[in-house]
Amino acid sequence: MSLEERGSGRFGRRPAERQNGCFAGFGRRLEWTLPNPYSGPDGALRMSPLSPAYFAFAGIVITMYWLCYRWKMARLSVLLAANFFFLARLAWFYPVILLVAASIDFAVGLGLQKLPRKETGRRRALVTVSVLLNVGLLVATKCIPLALGELARWVFPLSLSFYCFQSMTYTIDLFRGLGKGTRSYVEHLTAASLFTVIVAGPINRISELIKQMEQPFALTEAQGGRAILLIASGLMKKLLIADFLSNNVVNRIFDTPTLYSGAEVLIGVYAYALQIYFDFSGYTDIAMGVCLLLGLTVPDNFNRPYWSVSIADFWRRWHITFSNWLRDYVYFSLPSARKWKGASYVNPIIVMVLGGLWHGIGWTFVAWGLLHGVGLMALRVFQNIRGKRTPTVWGRYVSIFFTFQFVCLTWVFFRSSDMGTAMAVLGRIGSGTFGVSNISMAMVGVMLAGVAVHAIPVKWFERTVEVFGRMPFAVQGAGLAAVVLAIEFLSGRGSTSFVYSNF
Repeated sequence: MSLEERGSGRFGRRPAERQNGCFAGFGRRLEWTLPNPYSGPDGALRMSPLSPAYFAFAGIVITMYWLCYRWKMARLSVLLAANFFFLARLAWFYPVILLVAASIDFAVGLGLQKLPRKETGRRRALVTVSVLLNVGLLVATKCIPLALGELARWVFPLSLSFYCFQSMTYTIDLFRGLGKGTRSYVEHLTAASLFTVIVAGPINRISELIKQMEQPFALTEAQGGRAILLIASGLMKKLLIADFLSNNVVNRIFDTPTLYSGAEVLIGVYAYALQIYFDFSGYTDIAMGVCLLLGLTVPDNFNRPYWSVSIADFWRRWHITFSNWLRDYVYFSLPSARKWKGASYVNPIIVMVLGGLWHGIGWTFVAWGLLHGVGLMALRVFQNIRGKRTPTVWGRYVSIFFTFQFVCLTWVFFRSSDMGTAMAVLGRIGSGTFGVSNISMAMVGVMLAGVAVHAIPVKWFERTVEVFGRMPFAVQGAGLAAVVLAIEFLSGRGSTSFVYSNF
């Protein structure tokens, strides 16, 4: 039986099951019960970042933004209206929720700016209000889909976790004296609800976005060229690599792992490692490109993560804004090693388990976070015993190989719908069966292409940006159009939702 015959659906996901309470479905993953945030109850797409509607919308917003470039308040008003329109397209009540939540955070920010640093108690009370508000909103949007099952796509199609994380950076930074606040309500609302990053990041510090919005608008030829290249890169990553691997390899193998040989399942795990990287980095590239056309620079999320020499190095390269958020706002808030010697070993486990639960309420995410936490703890123990040494060239490659294998082991739990599926995947890999009749040359070719693209040095991309930025705008536009036509010709099935739009 071929992979085509064994496929169980476009997204490879089980039907959502009705749950009786927030934690009633803890044994199953939240990702599998969350609906596609861009899909309505009738299955119609609500302006996915891959759709012509999204790019038409972004094009209109960018044009109007450019026309108002001389007047800051007019620019911000255009962007704020666009943010709320985008949210309303997901569900009518999202603008209301964000308006209320962001207004409370803005009021907390005004209070923190007004109160002197010595009034610690009152300042702490204010920031606690913000943290409780955003954590409560985060938990609610994670639990409601579990409680409502299929009704979730009518009620809560999108988790607001990226919004909550960004909003907490603003008030916590003000409390710590690390960021500059604003007294402009429009500036704060615009930064907090930015449509390009609210679905799946990157996670920004609100104060940094506000700082950029306060500056006069400017877009150089090099920045315009970079933006177009980033958008084109994101589309190719998502549609030509991630979706191909998802539709043709990953979904089918993870749906029914017992039907495949150990070698085929292992290839499926490696394919998922590539799929999730190109899926998520593709979204990030599109978000960065659109933001850049609006004169905003948002941080990158990836730096060749599978070239990491250790699990700690991996988290400096993978979902960088998320790992930085966990470090700055969770890890540094826990008891330090100065108060308790075991903190440096236990804290990474606590942080990573919480990071796992952020992705979804399920034992597979707990296992994923626990494995990463134990890996970080083991690395700390090893470094304390052996000491930090500069690895040899061969030692570096050996470290990269074993780090990648460990990361792929954790991806098994991250991708599996439940612990039974994860154990079945690992069991098939351990079976020692080597048949690969279901793996076509096209699948191998796309995986090798993914490895090659992942290995491209950053300086090569920067050189391409420099050359592309000097080309006439017409040539740049033609290049982007050529990419779209190539995707239309080469991509097979329709696109799937971005993986991280479920979180």
